[in-house]
Amino acid sequence: MNTVDISVIVPIFRIEKYLPECIESLLDQSFLNFELILVDDGSPDNCPKICDDYAKKDSRIHVIHKKNGGLLSARKAGLKEAQGKYIAYVDGDDWVDKFYLDTMFKLAEANESDLVVTGHFREFDGKIETIKPKNTGIYNEEELRTSIIPNAIYNGEFCEHGVSTYVWNKLFKRELLNQVLFDVPNEIIMGEDAAITYAYLGLSKSLVISRIPLYYYRQRHDSIVKSIENPKTEYYRLGLLMNFLKLKLEHVLDEDNLNKQIKYYLYSQILVRSGGLIQDIAGSVYFNPFLKVNKGSKVVIYSSGSFGQHILSTNVKASFFHVIKWIDVDYHDLNIGSNSVKPISSISNTEFDYLIIATINPTTYASIKTELGLMGIDKKKIVKVNTNEEDITNLLSYLGFNEDFKYVETSE
Repeated sequence: MNTVDISVIVPIFRIEKYLPECIESLLDQSFLNFELILVDDGSPDNCPKICDDYAKKDSRIHVIHKKNGGLLSARKAGLKEAQGKYIAYVDGDDWVDKFYLDTMFKLAEANESDLVVTGHFREFDGKIETIKPKNTGIYNEEELRTSIIPNAIYNGEFCEHGVSTYVWNKLFKRELLNQVLFDVPNEIIMGEDAAITYAYLGLSKSLVISRIPLYYYRQRHDSIVKSIENPKTEYYRLGLLMNFLKLKLEHVLDEDNLNKQIKYYLYSQILVRSGGLIQDIAGSVYFNPFLKVNKGSKVVIYSSGSFGQHILSTNVKASFFHVIKWIDVDYHDLNIGSNSVKPISSISNTEFDYLIIATINPTTYASIKTELGLMGIDKKKIVKVNTNEEDITNLLSYLGFNEDFKYVETSE
C-alpha cells in the first residue's frame, strides 16, 4: 500500500542559481501527501549541498547523490526510490504553482486516469506566456487508440504534436511508468521526454487533458544549444529515439500512420538541429527546406531560439543566403557571425527578398505571420518549409536512416 500519493522527482545538474526557487515552490504545495526526491546527478557546483540542507529541514525530502549519467539516468534513479501511486517530474531550474500537485491529483483520481496532461507557463527573459493544450477532455482506451495516439507525435500540421512531449506537465502512474522508463536507452539524450511520453501513451487506457496551466518552464539563454556536434553522432541519437518509438507503438498503430508520424517528427528534429541546410561531403548545399529561397537571396530570419540560431550558424559555413537581419519579439543580446538580434520593428519590405520564420510549429508560425502582417510586412515574402513527404523520404535515405529509422553511417 502506498504511503504517499505522489512522488515528485527532480533531476539536478549545474542549476544552483535556480534550484532553491524550485524546491521552495514544491515545499509550498497545498497538497501535502507527497515525497520529494532530489536526484543530484553528480553536479559539480553547490547543488549537492543545497539538496542536503533542504533535506535536513523537511522529512518529505529524500536526496540521491549519484555519478553523472545524464537526465534519463537521473529520472530512473528517482523512480527506483519512489513510493507514490503517481509520479511527477519537475526540472530543477523550473518552478510550479502552489496547486500543481493538488490539481493534477484530483484530475487523475476523479477520472481514474492513467495519464494527466495540463497547461504550462513559458518564462523567458521576464516575459511569461501561457501554453494550453488543444485536445482537452477525458479519453478512454478506444478513444486513445483511435483519435489520440494516431495524432500524438504528428497531428497532420507540420510539425505539431497532438500531445506535448514534456514529462513535467504530466502526472504518471508509477506502476505503468516502471514498464516504460527503464526500457529507454540512456544514450537517448535528444528527445528523452518524447521517448517517455509516447511510449507511456501506448500502455495507457485512460487520459485526461486539462487546460489549467500549473508549471513554470524557464527558457534560459544558456540552455539553448547553439552549436551542432558531429552530425553523424546526432543522427545516431535521433535514430535511437525514433526506432524506440516505433518499437513501442507498433502494437497500437497501423504501420503507415506510425511511419508517417515518426518520419515527420524526425525531419522536424533534423531541421532544427541542422539549421535546415543540409550539405554534402563537398560542402555544397544538398537540401534546402526553405521554399522559394535561393542561393544569394536576401533573407530576414525571425526567432533567436534554437532553430534560428542553427540557421545562422549553418549559413555562416554554407554561405547560401545573405542574412539581412535577425529579428525576434523576444529580443535579447545575442550574436552569431556578423548578425545580432534586432526588434521586429527594425525591418522594412524593401530590404529583403524573403523572411524565414524559424519554427516547426504551425500554430506559432501562423501567429507570427499575422503579427508581421499587421506591421506591414508583405506576407508573400514569408516562406514556408518544404513538407513534401517524398522529398523528406529521399532526404532521410540520403542521410542514412533505414526503414526502421535507425541511422546507418554513410560516406556522405
